[in-house]
This record gives sequence, C-alpha cells and structure tokens, in this order.
Amino acid sequence: MNLTDSSAIITGGGSGLGEACARRLAGLGAKCVIVDLNEAAGQAVAADINGQFIKADVSNAEQVQTAVDAAVAMAPLRALVNAAGIGSAGRTVNRDGDAFPLDKFEMVLKVNLIGTFNCIRLAAAAMSKSDPVNDEGQRGAIVNMASVAAFDGQIGQCAYSASKGGVVGMTLPIARDLSASGIRVNTIAPGLFDTPIYGQGEDAEAFKKHLGQSVLFPKRLGRPDELASMVMELLTNDYMNGEVVRADGGIRMPPK
Repeated sequence: MNLTDSSAIITGGGSGLGEACARRLAGLGAKCVIVDLNEAAGQAVAADINGQFIKADVSNAEQVQTAVDAAVAMAPLRALVNAAGIGSAGRTVNRDGDAFPLDKFEMVLKVNLIGTFNCIRLAAAAMSKSDPVNDEGQRGAIVNMASVAAFDGQIGQCAYSASKGGVVGMTLPIARDLSASGIRVNTIAPGLFDTPIYGQGEDAEAFKKHLGQSVLFPKRLGRPDELASMVMELLTNDYMNGEVVRADGGIRMPPK
C-alpha cells in the first residue's frame, strides 16, 4: 500500500518507538497526526515532520475522535500505529504480603489495551468510509504495539503483560472483523529497545549495555529505527494480515 498523500495517526508519537515510526511514515509521504500527552515533545516532532499534534488520552473517545477528524481533514486516513503505552511494575503480592493495587492494574489495562482498541475502532470507522486504494478493496492498515512481555512476562509485570497479551489476543479477531472493510491489522511485539525510558548519562549507558548482553544476537538493545522498519513493512506489505511479529533479536526473557 502506497502511503503517499494519505494521512496516518501515531499514538505515543512524541518520543521513542512512536517517534521513529512517525518519522518513517513522513518519509513515505504520509501526513502524520502525532497523538501524545506530552505536549512539548509531540509538538516538536509534529513541527519537524510537517505534521499535526493532538494532545489526547488514547482511552478517551472524544479526544481520539478529534485526532481522527484532524487526520481525515488532511488526507484519506490509511494508517494507524498504536505505540502509546505505560507500565506499572509490582508483584501480585509483595514481600510484605501486600496485594498489588487494583487501581494500578486497571490503569495499565485502560491505556494499553482499552486505549489501543479505542484508537482502532475510531480510526477503522473513518478508514471504512474512504475509497479503496486498489481493485482488491484495500482501505488501510493498522499496527499495534504489544511486547515480548505478552509471552515472556517477568516477575512484577502482571499488569503490563496482561495488557499486552490482550493486544496480541485481539489482533486476529479484529483483523477478521475489518477484512470486510479492506483494513489489515497486525501487531508487533518489541523486545528491548533503546528509548528515553532508560534515561541518559554514564550509568544509563552501562545499564543498557548490560541489558544488551541478554539478547541472542546482536547483543545490544534494538534501535528505534529498526523497529520502525518492521512497522513500515506491516503497513505497506499487502499480504501481511492478522499476524503478531516479534522484533527482539531472539531474546527470551528470564523470570527476572
């Protein structure tokens, strides 16, 4: 699918993996809407790629609809990348015998799982009303961001793994739902990638180097552009549909 002169929505596009995807999409000729809660970062990326920034909570229907409307106003909406996400580490029962706070569990699912579905349903509704791009009836493509934690969840990742496992689990049924509208849906499960979450400075670099040793090969953290490259393949390869693809250097996460 050619994304030139189309519009694309990238959630979490103000930094990290989302930013890398937004820059790649802009390079393919798409007009990008950056959705993020970090206004300064989101506006900076949008300005740099001649896109538009919308401050939105991905779990909020009205705010996401505003982003969808902004994209459609620029050009036919053909692509959605769901890269927004949060984490909240903690054991189900900690060493003091305290249970994991239910509100924290609910918040992670609200953003990572419900937020992803909210963006899918609203973007897909807009895509379904556009003219197809070819005689096969294709109208758009969606890529969700899960995590290897969906399969190899570590100690303390009960909420995060549940949310990302949910994204994996809904990929195929949603792809089946949207096939009638000519919309493809795939999910990518990143491993350890070098993003701002690890911080900066000498200690951060030493920590990232240590983490990289657990990767099968190459023994380093992934680069955001490597992840974005796989996302672009899932968006543009017309025969990729209903799949979950790990991008992780072959890592299999240990219990801790």
